[in-house]
Amino acid sequence: MAQVCPPGSVIVADWHRYKDSKEYFSRILHKKRRKNFGLLETPVMPPHMAVDTVHYKIFISGKSGVGKTALAAHLAGLNIPKMHYETTGIETTVVYWPVKLRESGKVLFFRLQLWDCGENALRRFDHFLPACKEQVDAILFLFSFTDRTSFDDLPHQISQAEGRIVKFVVGTKFDLFMHCDVTESDVRNFRESWSLPVMRVGGEVSDGLDDVAPLLNCLAENLWHQDCAAARPANCPLRQETGTLL
Repeated sequence: MAQVCPPGSVIVADWHRYKDSKEYFSRILHKKRRKNFGLLETPVMPPHMAVDTVHYKIFISGKSGVGKTALAAHLAGLNIPKMHYETTGIETTVVYWPVKLRESGKVLFFRLQLWDCGENALRRFDHFLPACKEQVDAILFLFSFTDRTSFDDLPHQISQAEGRIVKFVVGTKFDLFMHCDVTESDVRNFRESWSLPVMRVGGEVSDGLDDVAPLLNCLAENLWHQDCAAARPANCPLRQETGTLL
């Protein structure tokens, strides 16, 4: 099992709260709300503040109804549809997130392309799952605290994930504690058995950054750590537009 970074060991934790981060985070905000970036769009910085962008592909895995589309919207600061619908194909969402490396003080923009595919679509079309996992850098395994079967399905999902990738488990609908089918004891035992971090998210989207910062920082930190470990003894690589390691 891949080693998980202690929070704040690679990047400056909660950097979005620091004064020197304001100029960078302002580039992903519009009128105090998150910007919606298309596939070809990117944050624009002044020439004297040029920032490298690193690119990663993230696959969101989970049973139907656990909140995969809602999580992608949550991380991107987008509105969540009030009515649940099954994702009919593959949907991608682009999230930009600036971080400051602890050791060098260098600032990077992480471009996270989130891939989400409906469970029924995965069953109907054999090529969808390979497409989602092709050159993937991280997988988020989702379960809902209100759906015990989604939690029990996690070992099967995780066992199917091969290769050197970052793995996280995300429990959704954590705020619906009155309807929980998964206990804290269940989560603790799972974490000890699989040595994977378990993050928690609710169902509401906030205009601020505090709600998404823990998960996005954790993702960025472990993705960068994984690339650095793979590149040793060379310096940490940068993933440019082509997605290759330089």
